[in-house]
Amino acid sequence: MEKKIEKIVKHAEVSEKAIERYLSDSVKELGGICLKYSNPGMAGYPDRICLLPGGVTIWVELKSKDGELKAIQKVRIDQLRKIGHTVYVCSSKAAIDEVLKPYKAAAL
Repeated sequence: MEKKIEKIVKHAEVSEKAIERYLSDSVKELGGICLKYSNPGMAGYPDRICLLPGGVTIWVELKSKDGELKAIQKVRIDQLRKIGHTVYVCSSKAAIDEVLKPYKAAAL
């Protein structure tokens, strides 16, 4: 029973939903806004658009620890990057911390 509980707790830490909540909270701490992006007619775009202080906009695709990008997601990320957008793929809270580190320094 104890191992089962540990497994559930570990999954909660690395689930996409937990990572998404952590991203949203972290962006809010910086004074930004983290919007969920959904466009039914255009599949494959990153999950979140983060509007950070100073007019900075970044896109973030969130994955669970073992999650892989789908082919359409790779295409969309490539399209966004080719037109000058910053896009990150994060599968952990540590990855989000790393992505936001330069923006935290700028906010100080």
